[in-house]
Amino acid sequence: MATKGKSTFGKSSASMIPWLGLALIILIADQFAKTLILGYYHLGDSTYVTSFFNIVRAHNTGAAFSFLAGETGWQRWFFTGIGVVAAFFIIYMLRSHAGQKLFSFAMACILGGAIGNVVDRLLHSYVVDFLDFHWRGMHFAAFNLADAAITIGAISLILDELLRVRRGK
Repeated sequence: MATKGKSTFGKSSASMIPWLGLALIILIADQFAKTLILGYYHLGDSTYVTSFFNIVRAHNTGAAFSFLAGETGWQRWFFTGIGVVAAFFIIYMLRSHAGQKLFSFAMACILGGAIGNVVDRLLHSYVVDFLDFHWRGMHFAAFNLADAAITIGAISLILDELLRVRRGK
C-alpha cells in the first residue's frame, strides 16, 4: 500500500515534480513560439534579425538536419514512436534519479523538447522550425526551441557523465 509521499513502488515521486515542471515549461514555450510562427509566417518567409540570425518558417518532416525528410511519410510515425518511447523512458529515469540535479536537468530538457516535436508531428505531420543561424553565406539547419532544449540536455548529460567519472577517480 502506498504511503503519503511514496508511490506504490516505494520511491518518492515528489522529487521528480520540479523536473516535470521544467519539461512542461519547455514544452509550453516551444509550442507558443511555434504557434506564433504558424500564425504570422507563411512557409519560407524570413525576417532578418542580425547579420548571423533570421527568423524563418520551415517544415521538417524528418529528424535532425532533415534526416529522412525525403521519405514517403512513414518517418512521421517512426519519429513519433521514438519520441513517445523516449518520453516514457525519461520519466522512468527521472523517477529513479530525481535527486541527481544535473542528470535530471538534462532529462527534463530532453523530455520537454521531445514532447514538443512529437506534438508537432501529430498535429501537422512535420516539425515547425524557425531559428536560422548563418555565417558567410552558410546556413545552419533551421531548428526550434525543442531542438535547442534537446541539445542542451545532451550536452548536460555528457557533462554529468564526465563529472561522474572524474569523481570516481
